[in-house]
Amino acid sequence: GRCYDIEPVPGEDGQYIAYVAYPLDLFEEGSVTNLFTSIVGNVFGFKALRALRLEDLRIPPAYVKTFQGAPHGIQVERDKLNKYGRSLLGCTIKPKLGLSAKNYGRAVYECLRGGLDFTKDDENVNSQPFMRWRDRFLFVAEAIYKSQAETGEVKGHYLNATAGTCEEMMKRAEIAKELGVPIIMHDYLTGGFTANTSLSHYCRDNGLLLHIHRAMHAVIDRQRN
Repeated sequence: GRCYDIEPVPGEDGQYIAYVAYPLDLFEEGSVTNLFTSIVGNVFGFKALRALRLEDLRIPPAYVKTFQGAPHGIQVERDKLNKYGRSLLGCTIKPKLGLSAKNYGRAVYECLRGGLDFTKDDENVNSQPFMRWRDRFLFVAEAIYKSQAETGEVKGHYLNATAGTCEEMMKRAEIAKELGVPIIMHDYLTGGFTANTSLSHYCRDNGLLLHIHRAMHAVIDRQRN
């Protein structure tokens, strides 16, 4: 890379903003993993630097276009849920941890039957001893179909497919598709960039909506100093 400008931080002694440019050929197309490995990799561990923070990142359109982006947008979600002309109304099931799969499914049913468009798993609802993922998926699917039959409306639930391995994550996504659930979700940062890209491609190819949870973002961007 090449540092093409340095300017002092206003009001801060000994702090500077450095502008660094990199040739595009240094980056693999369509790889968030490779991009961040280069931009926020070992340079942050250099002993010559007392402190370092990434303040901003500008990516050329030519490189941005190598990424597929989100598999679907808000219009597709409205189409799948058949909801137009108003805000979508949903909620996260609470308490998020500790419920059995059956009680969790009942909470989903009561929310959807009561008028919500969708309900949602929280970020750390994965596959714990008190509620294994497959049981949750089955009871939630039952709740969706029952509430749809009783209300005449299309309902949804964001099933969290996040898992300990990419293979297990994809397996859960496939089961959600087989059950006919329209939406799945993934913990993007904790789950990993490569895993999320694979899941995004799967959802695009199979007509699933993908909701991304931002768990872990605050540990990266909250502390400004």
